[in-house]
Amino acid sequence: MATGLEKKTLWTKNLNDTKIRRRKVDENQTITSAHYLTFELDQEQYGFEIENVQSVLDFEQITRVPRTPDFMRGVINLRGKIVPIIDLRLKFGLSETVKTRESCIIIVNIDMNGEKTTLGVLADAVREVILLEPEQIEPAPKIGTHLKTEFIKGVANYQGSLIIILEMEKIFTTNELLLVHKSGSGVETESEAEVTAVS
Repeated sequence: MATGLEKKTLWTKNLNDTKIRRRKVDENQTITSAHYLTFELDQEQYGFEIENVQSVLDFEQITRVPRTPDFMRGVINLRGKIVPIIDLRLKFGLSETVKTRESCIIIVNIDMNGEKTTLGVLADAVREVILLEPEQIEPAPKIGTHLKTEFIKGVANYQGSLIIILEMEKIFTTNELLLVHKSGSGVETESEAEVTAVS
């Protein structure tokens, strides 16, 4: 049976392979479908478009930073780069993410005022990479979810499971992102996270 770190490394490789396959599509061919990395929070499934996902890490030690938003658990050192770690459970009004054998950190890139910002997002577990056609994604429901509808890009029924596709740039306000980015600047961590990068 694979260890937690081996599983996270395999997820990173799968993400990389999927991105490479997409890059090989003829430039003249219109791509309408998209791949999503699905993960679990509080027994519900969510998804990020993989073009925004850099890698999947094991849930290692996080360095706490004082005077930061409650949903910011701290920072990690990713090859010399300080990356803020966000707990979406706290942002969504749930209890904080607990470290388990399956819990992990999803490294994502989001747009902040036209510049790419790297964040780590805690997840209870990573599930799989799925391919969705546009017609499979429906608008966010007005009721039936505890999330604000502006956080949700859409919902998809995939093999009997409801996947909530998140709009990462809309989960945080500009001020929150600036505060998180500023909080992570100049912080030194004890060790560098072990991860295989996605190109």
